[in-house]
Amino acid sequence: MKKNYILLFLLSVTTGFAQIPTGYYNSATGTGYTLKTNLRNIIANNTNSNSSADYGDLWTLYTNTAFRDNYYENNSSLLDIYSEKPSGPDSYEYTSTNQQCGNYSGEGSCYNREHLMPQSVFNSNYPMYSDAHFVVPSDGSVNGARGNFPFGVVSSVAYTSTNGSKRGSNLNSGYSAGYSGTVFEPINEFKGDVARAMLYFATRYQNEVTSWSYDMFNNTNNQVYTNAFLNILITWHNQDPVSAYEIAKNNAVYSFQNNRNPYIDHPEYVCQIWPTQCAALSTQDFVSLEGISVYPNPSNDHRINIQSEVALDEIQLINLNGQLIQVIQKPIFNNNTYTLDNLPQGFYLLRLSSENQSVTKKIIVN
Repeated sequence: MKKNYILLFLLSVTTGFAQIPTGYYNSATGTGYTLKTNLRNIIANNTNSNSSADYGDLWTLYTNTAFRDNYYENNSSLLDIYSEKPSGPDSYEYTSTNQQCGNYSGEGSCYNREHLMPQSVFNSNYPMYSDAHFVVPSDGSVNGARGNFPFGVVSSVAYTSTNGSKRGSNLNSGYSAGYSGTVFEPINEFKGDVARAMLYFATRYQNEVTSWSYDMFNNTNNQVYTNAFLNILITWHNQDPVSAYEIAKNNAVYSFQNNRNPYIDHPEYVCQIWPTQCAALSTQDFVSLEGISVYPNPSNDHRINIQSEVALDEIQLINLNGQLIQVIQKPIFNNNTYTLDNLPQGFYLLRLSSENQSVTKKIIVN
């Protein structure tokens, strides 16, 4: 089934789930670039400002449980978006700080600190250099293969990591039209993560970005990215909603440097700031999860029914603290209905995925 592109489901209770400090977004008023500037003023106090120790402290931050695999293999290994295989065992895992880079001879040799926005863009200056909202742990070899290339949709593959991340020429059509150079493409599971990190960068550093040069930039401090790359990031943001991993990581980074990624806390801000691009993308066709119903909600018998005419690839149940409680792969429906039983009392996010689309719903179990 195909239908018009689904704009992002609004998580109206993100305060409860993401542990946002009371009043943190009180001044996030207005729409368009006014809202973006107000967000910049809120998050511009990150404390990783001028000390080389902060970059070294990222190693310690990556030992935090928020950066560990409590979602897939659930074995507390380092969660690396370039090696994690969501539907099967990883080809390798990092479990010790002794595996930090260093030199590498190939995938699985060591992990390092990747700047999703390449550090060469801002000449390795602080606070960008150690900003943990977009400096993430990744396999050293894959980080090297990605290099300084922008993110995009690969059409002709020149390199593939063990989990399917790719490098190659950009698909210059559809939502990725407008750029034909070399790009790097993460797997679908983490495209939204990358997009929200890059949109954070565009917001936090809007006052500095016009002095930097990069293929993704349009040389303004409001839109920041060219139409081609903004369309890619917004599409990925909408296709891959906020995950339990991102929620936990956002909280950990807030403790580390005292600011948050607003697009994790409030995904709806994206289309409030860039409404023209969102409206244009809404004409694209994708699988629709819009018609899925979840009932009873609230539930008084510890049971939730999921009714869908679309076959689901995965169901994730996420608790108030961002922990993954259940994962059901390829659920088998009976008369278009799947039932989750024996649910503990609580407030949950229910993430439902089909093909490259996901939808997140709030549920309450009394």
